[in-house]
Amino acid sequence: MSRIGIKPITIPAGVNVTVNGNTITVKGPKGELKKDLHPLMKIEVEGAEIKVVRPNDEKEAKSLHGLTRTLVANMVEGVTQGFKKELEISEGGYRVAKKGNQIVMNLGYSHEVIVNEGDGITFDVPDANHITVNGIDKQKVGQIAAEIRGKRPPEPYLGKGVKYVGERIRRKSGKAGK
Repeated sequence: MSRIGIKPITIPAGVNVTVNGNTITVKGPKGELKKDLHPLMKIEVEGAEIKVVRPNDEKEAKSLHGLTRTLVANMVEGVTQGFKKELEISEGGYRVAKKGNQIVMNLGYSHEVIVNEGDGITFDVPDANHITVNGIDKQKVGQIAAEIRGKRPPEPYLGKGVKYVGERIRRKSGKAGK
């Protein structure tokens, strides 16, 4: 048995879950998420709990059991609390500013790098060196944060670039360290 897949998901107050075949819709105070799940998995809503049931013990069903449960749990958490990823721009004179519904980053290129909000994603810029990506869909928040980090990834010699808050950059010594 899957240790994660057999755990029921509790539905908090104010969240509405509907299942139509393989499509699950979760509505909450922060928004609505809809997802098509694998046809092998069966979703059951019983009172204030969601259970993910697998039909048999074949390898494919076992591997999808925990995944499906986690996807549904992330949907419920997203519409109630939301998700966020924090990025910081370290050293090098790089900076970021928010203009309307987009962020404008100066990352040492000859041009400004502009990233637009969209699809339930919002940006917060508390200061010139920090970006917070907020949203209800965990996959989209992580993808947008990774794309922003990819504009100027941290380099190992000086540590300059865009990195996640708390990310540890493995530093190299350079020419003098032979």
